[in-house]
Amino acid sequence: MAVHMRRRLRKGATTTAVAAAAVAALAASQAPAATLAGGPAGGGDQKAAGEDTAAADDGAATGNSPYYTDLPPLVTPDKPGSSSKLPMTGSAEAGIPASVLAAYKQAEQTVATTDPACRLPWQLLAAIGKVESGQARGGRVDANGTASPRILGPALNGQGFALIKDTDGGAYDGDAVHDRAVGPMQFIPSTWASWGQDANGDGRKDPNNIYDAALAAGRYLCANDRDLALSADLDRAVLSYNRSTEYLRTVRSWLSYYQRGTHEIPDGTGALPTAPSTPVGSSPDTRPSPGPRPGGSSKPTLPEPGGKPSPDPSKPGGDGSTNPTPTPNPPTPKPPAPKPPTAEPTPAETFGSLENAGTGPLRATAGQAFGERVSVRARNALGAPLAKVPVTFTVTGTTGTLFTGGKKTLTVRTGADGTATAPVLLAGEQAGEFTVTAVAGTGRPRTLTYAATVTARQADTIVRTDEKVLTAAPGEKFADAVTVKATHKDAAAAGVAVTATMVKDPAGLVDNDKGPYFKDADGKPVRTLTTLTTDAEGMLRLPEIHADGTEGTYLLRLTAEGGASVVIELTVQAPEETAPDETSPDETAPEETAPDGASPEETAPEEKAPEEKAPEGTKTPGA
Repeated sequence: MAVHMRRRLRKGATTTAVAAAAVAALAASQAPAATLAGGPAGGGDQKAAGEDTAAADDGAATGNSPYYTDLPPLVTPDKPGSSSKLPMTGSAEAGIPASVLAAYKQAEQTVATTDPACRLPWQLLAAIGKVESGQARGGRVDANGTASPRILGPALNGQGFALIKDTDGGAYDGDAVHDRAVGPMQFIPSTWASWGQDANGDGRKDPNNIYDAALAAGRYLCANDRDLALSADLDRAVLSYNRSTEYLRTVRSWLSYYQRGTHEIPDGTGALPTAPSTPVGSSPDTRPSPGPRPGGSSKPTLPEPGGKPSPDPSKPGGDGSTNPTPTPNPPTPKPPAPKPPTAEPTPAETFGSLENAGTGPLRATAGQAFGERVSVRARNALGAPLAKVPVTFTVTGTTGTLFTGGKKTLTVRTGADGTATAPVLLAGEQAGEFTVTAVAGTGRPRTLTYAATVTARQADTIVRTDEKVLTAAPGEKFADAVTVKATHKDAAAAGVAVTATMVKDPAGLVDNDKGPYFKDADGKPVRTLTTLTTDAEGMLRLPEIHADGTEGTYLLRLTAEGGASVVIELTVQAPEETAPDETSPDETAPEETAPDGASPEETAPEEKAPEEKAPEGTKTPGA
């Protein structure tokens, strides 16, 4: 019985191989153009495959270019259950290079976190990677997981397969005329532009890197809210990758094979495929027609993920008999084309990185325009300048700085050289630091941050506008106000901050706590003012200055932002007393006033004759 079963398996394998060769004529996916190590002599670009007549649309991830039609062996892998920790033993076809296997499993874990409803199995990525590039040409990748040399499909010039004119300027595929599929998962540039990922954290979305490509493929397969645990959604996902029913059949075969088990092998030692698909018209269409589904649907019945392929009753030996009689398969109507998924964004080019395009220090005086402008450069995943990338510039801070036009945020698209330059910045009135950020990209935005500084308005000269002597009596206020003018480069310095301080020495090194003072809002004495600012003409009139009870000469120092200063003398002294006349009031006879109508002589008092004295010895009369 065992011998009989082995013969049956060999018979089935032969039949399957014949059928695969027959149907390959209408397959349409991707085969790498680079020569595979250990492949056929003279290997180069693989032969092109035509589009499947059931889906003549080139909107697939791979552009419906050639792929490998090798089928897995019918022998079940040694270790069912699958694990990257399995020993390096078993069928060569079941071995997956270490970096490639790690990339598939990492992609599965990432998608499980970001899109758990998709239920992406890493074995599906392995099946597609096997069919597209033979697991990155048997694991020929560097330490970062990048294929070297890069894997390129043939030019999609419409000769036997899709016609896709260049969309990336040759940035990914080196072809500025037609697109080519690129990398281990064989993305065409226009699809990579939309779905490219940076899974290895090197700052680039590189389709030739197995980590980047595997994650991109996983997210692409999960598009349109697919649940890949459902057979119908899985079929739609694979057909969106390459619109060929034979491609779907081949991928499904490898999926089932890998789900039954696999093991890790060293990079560069993987088995290489040898059977590329062939262009349209190279062989007649002799593929068997899949049986209709219940309900009259002509959609082919395909094995469920994890299940074994069901025997096809239309194939010889597919009826389960032990002694089948091969019979020719009559031509049957081709099944209708599967309905493509909804259109997915495909921008012409991919965004890879954002870098400083030579922006110098950002520094300006309050109210002035910055002499330097923020400039960035966008590059694609291969490092070439990338045009038409929207870059959003934003000013953040409390200085009041804005772009020309009064905007804090605006968007500029990169030019042909990949650069985008923000408008001129106008410094606000508040001195201090702020930032300008430049952000580009949507899936994984790149951000550059620039530090900028607004310095206060400055003056290089400050002088009094008059030369009056400033004096006040003790306890009084100074009658004359102090007025100064600040200039910068001989022009009026408007809005310049000025500090006024009573000091003991001309250098202003020691503040004075006696003598003249200002008053604050509460009427209390203060001897330093820091809230003074020159007007539009650079002029500043100081508040009233008061004197305390101590006489003396004092100094007022005014210092403008920028270092200019002036020292002004303030004198406190009592007023001088007036000297009296030489004649005192007692010595001055009062002016006599004559009565009305009389002269002074007429009203003079009667003078008494002096009393005569008798000479000594003479007796006065009557004595």
